[in-house]
Amino acid sequence: MTTPVKEPTPVQRPAARVPGWVKALGAVVLVLVVLFAGIRLSLIPGLKDLFGTETRDRSGPALLESIQDISRYDAASGNFQVVVDLEKDAKFLPDAVRGSRTLYVGAGTVDAYVDLGRLDKGDVRVDEDRTSATLRLPHAQLGTPALDPDRSYAVSKQRGLLDRLGDLFSDNPNSEQAVQKLAVKHIGDAAEESGLTARAESNTTEMLEGLLRSLGFEKVRVDYGD
Repeated sequence: MTTPVKEPTPVQRPAARVPGWVKALGAVVLVLVVLFAGIRLSLIPGLKDLFGTETRDRSGPALLESIQDISRYDAASGNFQVVVDLEKDAKFLPDAVRGSRTLYVGAGTVDAYVDLGRLDKGDVRVDEDRTSATLRLPHAQLGTPALDPDRSYAVSKQRGLLDRLGDLFSDNPNSEQAVQKLAVKHIGDAAEESGLTARAESNTTEMLEGLLRSLGFEKVRVDYGD
């Protein structure tokens, strides 16, 4: 009687382990492929709307915090534009590794006004015939520079490798706050040297002369002083 011969059991080898860096590299490649495919599909007519974004305003109602009475006469307004070149360097590190440089175009306005609420009784003198009037007003002042977001924009942003990596893992809504503050400062400095207050005083004098002459005054004098 023949004894059946048993076939040898195959030896199972352990599955080869994939290195961790290979998995990480594959994940990065997959993300790049998806992003590239999305960009290409968005360029195809008909699919642009399919992959487009929808903006929804979920803001709450605006709340009135305070009311202030204004007694000033805005007599002149100046439009200004400045190019801000802000560079931040790190010690002992090249700019390619750590550092940033932002080129920003800031546009805004500055108003010049005369505060008529500071007038006292002695600042307005009228003769008995009501044909002559003399007014003494405070000097014109400059208002706070107002940056126009529709006309202000960043031309270029250069960031080092560490700064770029930091932006990937953090959301910084105030990334342009530094250049915006610098733009406001430069606009305010330019307004002080522009002669805007002198123009405001001249316009205020012209306005008051026309107003008082329409009321029957023949001679009107307007002086300015602190």
